[in-house]
Amino acid sequence: MLPKEFENKLVLVTGGAGFIGSNLVDRLVKLNAKVTVLDDLFTGDVKNIHSMKYINFIRGSVTDRNLVKKLVKGVNLVFHLAARNIIVSMKNPYKDLQVNVFGTFNILEAARKYKVERVVYTSSASVYGNGRYLPINEDDPLNILNPYAASKLSGENYCMAFYETFGVPIAILRYSNVYGYHQSPKNGYCGVISKFFNNTRKGKSPEIHGDGEQTRDFTFVEDVVDATLLAAVSPKAEGEIFNVGTGKETSINELARAVIQLTGNSMKPVYVDRRDIDNLRRRVLNIEKIRKNLKWIPETPLKNGLEKTYEWFKSNGF
Repeated sequence: MLPKEFENKLVLVTGGAGFIGSNLVDRLVKLNAKVTVLDDLFTGDVKNIHSMKYINFIRGSVTDRNLVKKLVKGVNLVFHLAARNIIVSMKNPYKDLQVNVFGTFNILEAARKYKVERVVYTSSASVYGNGRYLPINEDDPLNILNPYAASKLSGENYCMAFYETFGVPIAILRYSNVYGYHQSPKNGYCGVISKFFNNTRKGKSPEIHGDGEQTRDFTFVEDVVDATLLAAVSPKAEGEIFNVGTGKETSINELARAVIQLTGNSMKPVYVDRRDIDNLRRRVLNIEKIRKNLKWIPETPLKNGLEKTYEWFKSNGF
């Protein structure tokens, strides 16, 4: 289905130079979509986009209302990935509000005016906080623990409001701890897996905040791209929220051991104090809804994903 669905489609990807966005852009180009990327390069890097010569790249922000209108006009699909991440949001909540909430409003307003076929909004499993039940379902109670989660949920709410009130066709994806290609350790805001690989490659111990028994649901970026593309074209995705994870719970201690073993080292992790954002004990998502409705299942077990990520690290000189 997917190859023909995107052929010659005019597509806007916000945050397309970022970790996940660049993987999405490269896949869209392979599917013969006509891609425009909007990115302010705060954490993104044009070097992440291997298909750069085949796309239209605009350096700018989703907070620029007029620019957003200009870029949305005439496109078929919008993938809205641009956001300030959780670490940045703790340092500057106001900027988080501007980009994650006002930026999302600008995208939806333009999508309404120019009648796009679908807006895919990428949210986060952080909106669940410490889930009351595991695995976490899409309709379980939400528990907002930080400004980033607050802004991503606000974006979700605006998406649903524009869908219900104005008929803007949207789909919402709640990503869970994505890792893989293009998550550069040179980016100070990269995820724990990139940090672990970066340390072990340099002969340093992985640094764990807290006791390491906190758990997450780690999802390989290629699988995430698959889910994101399906959400853009499946009729069953419109107006819906989907978890994007693996349904498998992994502790940070288990993750550290796997990375150490894969890199051929024998060091022990170093334990340091928890950060302000380390207020989540366990998380694993129920992915039955997306499996049933969009026929998506993650194809990459953590072991395989770590191996692929490690090969990418080595081939890129990290």
